[in-house]
Amino acid sequence: MSAAALPLVRAALGAAGAGPETCAWFVPGRIEVLGKHTDYAGGRSLVCAVEQGFVVAAAPRDDGVVRVIDVAGGGQAELRLAGDGDPVPSGWVRYPATVVRRVARNFPSASRGADLAFLSDLPPASGMSSSSAFMVSVFFALATVNGLEQEDAYRREIASPEDLAGYLATIENGHSFGALTGDGGVGTFGGSEDHTAMLCCQAGQLSQYAFCPVRRERQVPCPPGRRFVVAVSGIRAEKTGAAKEAYNRASLAVRAIVDLWRAASGREEASLADAVERAGAAEVRGAIERSSVDGFTTSALLDRFDQFVAESTEIIPAAAEALAAGETARFGALVDTSQTLAERRLGNQVPETVALARLAREHGAEAASAFGAGFGGSVWALVPDGRVEAFARGWEGAYRRAFPRAQPSFLVTRAGAAASRF
Repeated sequence: MSAAALPLVRAALGAAGAGPETCAWFVPGRIEVLGKHTDYAGGRSLVCAVEQGFVVAAAPRDDGVVRVIDVAGGGQAELRLAGDGDPVPSGWVRYPATVVRRVARNFPSASRGADLAFLSDLPPASGMSSSSAFMVSVFFALATVNGLEQEDAYRREIASPEDLAGYLATIENGHSFGALTGDGGVGTFGGSEDHTAMLCCQAGQLSQYAFCPVRRERQVPCPPGRRFVVAVSGIRAEKTGAAKEAYNRASLAVRAIVDLWRAASGREEASLADAVERAGAAEVRGAIERSSVDGFTTSALLDRFDQFVAESTEIIPAAAEALAAGETARFGALVDTSQTLAERRLGNQVPETVALARLAREHGAEAASAFGAGFGGSVWALVPDGRVEAFARGWEGAYRRAFPRAQPSFLVTRAGAAASRF
């Protein structure tokens, strides 16, 4: 993507009458191999970057205006570099507008606007984190133009790529990050898994991270001679669209569990993962069984808790060990268990993603799972290089027969590298 897109992005800046380009960045999407709704609970994920993503180029301006140019769609938006005042727009402009407002709020000396143009080959609303990659791209452009890394406020709070990933996640979810105060975000209560994959993953590797705060646990080579085939189901999973309420409910269930655990135990663990690690899963589960929470049934909270514990503390460590040992069959079985838990306990699957995961295995994928927020989106399948094309044809054909009204798309990627500056 990056080599082909950069001239087009630069040409769009020139055609718009922008000044000399200062910087250009590539920001990839990501595959959540495992870690369904675990990050914001302080749990683990196993992730990789992909070869598809956003290319953005920026030229500084002498005023505080940020002009964002959509190269593919032909649209433009002009935003003020101000911490408040303008209402948050709708549509795709919401994402850069949220970044612009947060940068102005956290770094008041960042007064230089920019013309920036972007182009992406990530399918939108697919679960591959296209919206997060877009926001990271805009941040990198503004940070470079304004020299944010030299700011005292930046240096006090952001000392590593992991810190930066944590901060970028709060731009999206609206939380504060240390002394860098938050605001409304884009309305989703997510964590920092996406941003960590984009900033910290390595080519050819799967990365195991834990969260709240972000911390690397291990790197595992992706099985040699394999690629990921990704099926985008055609059911959109937009963070600002119809899936937002369902996504946020999964997050709110974790908050409810943590709140009831604190009330029952008198303890003050910061996250669900902390509570499980320090008190034990049985103690926390017992507190859920003995308590009631407005808006959730006890059985719903137990399902959410059981899925989290199994995914974060059992499946992911075992899957990483299986990959390290070259045991792809065991890895595939563990991924199957994760998918089943997502369907039966987490409840974030739709018939299309359930079918895609099953059909991938039936057509010979070594492992396959839905990923991302859920309620639509995509499924990944791990396939030997020599079988990629035949597998993709068979998988697509079977899916189209099962869901003739669906409009899927398919792409192929290796485990990719983190964001980089040209």
